[in-house]
Amino acid sequence: MNIEHIKLIAEELDIKLSQVEATAKLLSEDATVPFIARYRKEATGSLDEVQIAAIRDRLAQLEELDKRREAILKSLSERELLTNELEKAVKNAQTMSELEDIYLPYKPKRRTRATIAREKGLESLALYLLEQDAGSAPEAEAEKYVNAELNVESTDDALAGARDIIAEIINEDSEIRKNIRELFSSEGTIASTVAKDKEESGAKFRDYFEWTENVAKAPSHRILAMFRGENEEVLKLAIRPDEGRGISELVSKYVKSGPAATQVALAAEDCYKRLLAPSMENEIRGELKKVADEEAIRVFADNLRELLMAPPLGRKAVLGLDPGFRTGCKVVCLDAQGKLLYDTVIYVTHSQKQKDEAGAVVCALCQKYGIEAVAIGNGTASRETEAFIRSLGLPKSISIMMVNESGASIYSASEVAREEFPDHDVTVRGSVSIARRLMDPLAELVKIDPKSIGVGQYQHDVDQSMLKKSLDDVVESCVNRVGVEVNTASKQLLTYVSGLGPVLAGNIVKHRDEKGPFKTRKDLLKVTRLGPKAFEQAAGFLRINDSKNPLDSSAVHPESYDIVNRMADDIGCKVNDLMSSAELRNKIKLDNYISDKVGLPTLVDIMDELARPGRDPRDKFEAFAFADGVNEIKDLAPGMKLPGIVTNVTNFGAFVDIGVHQDGLVHISELSDEFVNNPADVVKVQQKVQVTVLEIDEKRNRISLSMKTNPGAERAPMRESNRGERSESGKRQGSKPIAQPKKQEPSSGSNWFTKAMKKS
Repeated sequence: MNIEHIKLIAEELDIKLSQVEATAKLLSEDATVPFIARYRKEATGSLDEVQIAAIRDRLAQLEELDKRREAILKSLSERELLTNELEKAVKNAQTMSELEDIYLPYKPKRRTRATIAREKGLESLALYLLEQDAGSAPEAEAEKYVNAELNVESTDDALAGARDIIAEIINEDSEIRKNIRELFSSEGTIASTVAKDKEESGAKFRDYFEWTENVAKAPSHRILAMFRGENEEVLKLAIRPDEGRGISELVSKYVKSGPAATQVALAAEDCYKRLLAPSMENEIRGELKKVADEEAIRVFADNLRELLMAPPLGRKAVLGLDPGFRTGCKVVCLDAQGKLLYDTVIYVTHSQKQKDEAGAVVCALCQKYGIEAVAIGNGTASRETEAFIRSLGLPKSISIMMVNESGASIYSASEVAREEFPDHDVTVRGSVSIARRLMDPLAELVKIDPKSIGVGQYQHDVDQSMLKKSLDDVVESCVNRVGVEVNTASKQLLTYVSGLGPVLAGNIVKHRDEKGPFKTRKDLLKVTRLGPKAFEQAAGFLRINDSKNPLDSSAVHPESYDIVNRMADDIGCKVNDLMSSAELRNKIKLDNYISDKVGLPTLVDIMDELARPGRDPRDKFEAFAFADGVNEIKDLAPGMKLPGIVTNVTNFGAFVDIGVHQDGLVHISELSDEFVNNPADVVKVQQKVQVTVLEIDEKRNRISLSMKTNPGAERAPMRESNRGERSESGKRQGSKPIAQPKKQEPSSGSNWFTKAMKKS
C-alpha cells in the first residue's frame, strides 16, 4: 500500500486518511464494493459505494502511473542516462502527461529532421544560435558548417538544419509543453466543417457543417457527435487555440535580442506549427474523447440503474405477448415463479374470424392458468394488440400493461436463452422475457448485455472496456442492494452477487439441482469451491426465505447472528418475536452491543433489518396505460397532453414513450419551468410523466414534446437529435440520438474538461 497514494486520494475526495487506508486494505483483500459499503461501515467511516468505487479506480490509475514511472527509470538507467536530478523529476511527476514530458527528450525516437541535422554536425550551430549572444551574424557562423560531403551545400542548408534542431529542443521542453497543453485545454476551440460532397449523405450532421465552440465548455454529447461525424468521414475537425497565442508562448521564453533572434523565432514558429500543435491536438483529442466517454458512460450508468431498480409486479401468473402483424402475436403463460407453462400464436390484426378465435384463446388461457396480469411488448403492433386485449372484457383483477422490450431479441438468440429453453424458438423466448420483465425487471435484465438495453447515448462510440466496467458495477450494485433468493435465482443473477462470479454461480445452481433447495445459508459452504472468503462476501446478499433461521431471509450478515441472538436472550424472547414486535425491539439498547469490531452503524442496520426483514428497496408497482386512440404518429396533434414513460435520459433532454412506436424528445429547455442544467435532476428512466406535443415531423418520424406549464415558450425548432435506433426486426431498440448543438443550451460545466485534464 502506497501511503502517498492514500494521502493524495484522501485530499482529492475530501475524506479522512484512515477511511481511504481502510478501504484500500479491504480492496486488496478482494472485498467487493457492495460488501465494503454494507458490512464494513465501521472500518470505512460509512463510505458509500460511489466513494469506495472512486477510491478503487483512483488507486488503479495511480498504480498504472507508478508502473510507467518504473519502466522509464529502468530505461534511463539501462542507457546510462539517469542523473540524480532526472531521477528526482521522474519520481515527483504527478500525472502521466507530466511524466511523459520529462521522458520525451530521452525517449528513443524515430529518425527526425533534427536527427538528420545532428548527423550533419549542425548541433553546435543550433546551440550557438539558441544562445543569441552578440557576435557574428548567423550567416557567417553557418558558413563554417558548409560541407558537401555531409550534404550541407550552403549557409541556408546549415541554418535550416540548425532551426530543425532548435525546434525539437523547444518541443521537448516540459515547461513549454505544460503551458501549451493548458492553453489548448482552456482556450482551444473545436471547429467542425463538412467534408467535400458529404452535404447530402451526411445530412444528420448538418448542424455541425460549420460549428465552432470552446472545448472546455462543449458538452460531452456534442463532442461525441462531432467525433462520430468525423469517423463516418462526414465532418472534418480541428482543435486549436489561437495560433498567435501559442507561438508567442514559445517566443517569449526562447527569443532574446541579437543577430540570431530571427533564426530562433523562425524555429519557434516552425516548432509550434509542425511539432507542438499537432502533438497537443492529438493529446487533447485523446483526453477530450476520454472525458466525453466518461460523461456519456455516467449518463448510461444512471439510466441503467433506474431501469434495473424499476418496481417489480412480483410473483404473479402472467400472460406474455410479443405483438406482430404478419406473423401474429406470440403468447406465453408463466406461473408465479416465472416457469413457462404454455405457448401459442394468435392473430389480432387479420380477419374478424381470427380475432374472435384469438379472443377465445386468450380468455381460456387466463382462466386455465389463473392469469393475474398481461404483459405486452411495446414493439410493432403493440397498441393494436393492447386495444384488442382490453376489448375482451377480462376480469378487472387482471392488469394489462405495456412492457419495454428493448434487448428482448438479443436475449432470445443468446446462449443463456438457449440453455433455458432448448426446445423453443426465439419467438417463445422473447415472449417469456417480456413477461418476466414485468414480474421482476432486475432478474430478467441481468441476462442481457447492458449496452443492448438501449438507455444510453453513444454507447457504441465510447471506450467499450470502460463502459463494460461501469455498467457491470451498476448491475452488481443493484443486484446486491435488492438481494437474491438463492433457491430460485438464475445463474446470471447469482453471477452478480458479491464474491461469486460465473463459476460459483454455476456451482450453486448445479448443487441446488442435484441436492435440492438450500435449507440455510450455512449450506452454501457445501457448494464446490465456495470457501469461507466467498461465503463472507456473498452470504449477506443471499436470501433463503424458507430457512429455519429467520435471519437467513434478511440482510443481516451471518457474522452478526450472535449479536441478534444476544439481543433476543437479553429481553427474554426469540428472534422471530424480535422481528415481529416493534415493542420488543424498542427495549434494545444498542450501546450494550458495541464492541471493537461492531459499532453503531452496523447495529442500526441490524435493527432496520429486524423491522423489515428482506425488504425490497424498489418502489411499489403502479399500473400505467397510454392514452386511448393514440396508437401511431399520425394520431398526434400539437397541443395534445399525453401520459408517457421516460425511456432514456441524455445530457440534452429526455426521450419519452407515448405509445406510438417512436419516442418523442423533451429537450432540456422543455423539461421544466425552472432552469435545468442536468436533465437527470428532473426525470429518471421509467418515470411516468405527462407531456404536451409541440411538433410532429411524420416524414422523419420525429416528435417534439414538453413538460413545461407553458409548452414551447422560447423554444428552438425541432432538432436532428430526435432519432430512435431500430433493430433489424424494426422494433424499438432504445434511443441512440445524434445530439445537435443549440446556441442557448446551457453548457455541462464551463471548465469540465480543464478540471479533468489536471488528473490525467
